[in-house]
Amino acid sequence: MIDERPPVVVPSRPVRRRSASDVLLSAWGVLVLVFLFLPIAVIVVYSFNSGRLLTSWGGAGLEAYTAGLSRPVIRAAVATSLQAAVGAALLSAVIGSLAGLALARVRGRWAAVLTLLLGLTLVTPEIVDAISLLGWFVSLDTEAGLPLFGNGIARLVIAHAVLSTAVVTFIVRARVAGLDARLEEAAADLYATPWRRFRDVTLPLAAPGVMAGGLMAFTLSLDNTIVASFVSLPGASPWPVYVFSALRAGLRPEIAAVSTLMLLLTLVALAVVALVLRRSGDSASDIARTMAGG
Repeated sequence: MIDERPPVVVPSRPVRRRSASDVLLSAWGVLVLVFLFLPIAVIVVYSFNSGRLLTSWGGAGLEAYTAGLSRPVIRAAVATSLQAAVGAALLSAVIGSLAGLALARVRGRWAAVLTLLLGLTLVTPEIVDAISLLGWFVSLDTEAGLPLFGNGIARLVIAHAVLSTAVVTFIVRARVAGLDARLEEAAADLYATPWRRFRDVTLPLAAPGVMAGGLMAFTLSLDNTIVASFVSLPGASPWPVYVFSALRAGLRPEIAAVSTLMLLLTLVALAVVALVLRRSGDSASDIARTMAGG
């Protein structure tokens, strides 16, 4: 039996022509991305340079990686940077999380003053921070007789934590401020003690923000050069200070190789935090807002 029904005509969608402004904005966005990431891409490419100097291409190979990982001074600088970054991340995560929780829960004049002081630490020139911290460490070590401030790793941890605590505070505050306060009230109605409410309700909900803030503190510590060059001691020089001192003799390809490895380490840490935020139910916009502290 032949179907004599007329064929169904599906109306075609009208082709939307992009305006000139959309094309220009898209092109501008691509140029901005190229401007931001092209230097990083160049360093990654030159990390496979087999030449003697970084800017002199001598062929592709892995000699820079083997040379960088085999030099004790480079391994010591990288180890110092990682130790200082982990210590600064842990210390700033503890202090910044408590401050962020306080600012998210309490309103008043003192909260505004604390927010202002934390904001000042973000805009103060690092050279001012470096000189102030150096004088403070020397006074505490020599005059107050506190040997902790004569230790190179301890100096780096404290100095970097001072600079990154404000970042952790704002990230945790943004995370906690968006949570439902009725959850803690319900726990209080069930006769949970303040410590139990903090441990079982507040801390698990704020944990993604704490991890994001700790990651930011970790990365800020890894690339800090000005403060680290002032407060570091012989035998405890971090990687940025080593790179800065290597400029006098000319950059070698192993500098780019080790920097690429540290870049990969940072990307892995960022991916872990994003995965934790995703598993906690956050959307992509929520993840970006948490990482930005907004």
